[in-house]
Amino acid sequence: MSDSRINSLFVLEPLTIVDTPSLNAFLASNKKEFHRFFPITLGQNETIQASENYVLNKSEQIKLKTEFTFAVKTNTSVVGLLILKNLNWELKRGEIAYCIDKNYQGRGWITRAVKEITSFAFNDLDLKTLEIIVYKENKSSIRVAEKCGFIWTKTLLKSYTPHNEEPLDMELYERSYEK
Repeated sequence: MSDSRINSLFVLEPLTIVDTPSLNAFLASNKKEFHRFFPITLGQNETIQASENYVLNKSEQIKLKTEFTFAVKTNTSVVGLLILKNLNWELKRGEIAYCIDKNYQGRGWITRAVKEITSFAFNDLDLKTLEIIVYKENKSSIRVAEKCGFIWTKTLLKSYTPHNEEPLDMELYERSYEK
């Protein structure tokens, strides 16, 4: 997917090495908000050098088609991430995960970005089913899933365990490709 302009305020595009400083700053400034559900991403971006390695790794994953990580950017700053992950090419399935800077929430950017990634996954990658897994108390994320045509499928009992917490039930939303 090339430089996909979603609207004049932000761009959705694969992470590149020039994104390293703003990616690191974005994650550092949202550490409190992301620590519960994005601990691995945070842990892989604790320093500028770690963020550079993260970007290089994500670029390689795109080449290998094992995972697709996109930056939501305003001007040249990363303010969000969308990740198309847990790809199963045999079943033609994948999962979308996303996060956005606390200062950019509520603008509809993630909804538009998820719609773009959904289109990319169905039309360019030929996936047939996409998932979004959310915590039931994350009403904003549930609204994103629903606005993007994802339908609640089931509760995944004790399927995610945040650091130093008991396992949480998560909600599975799915969307299938429609011709």
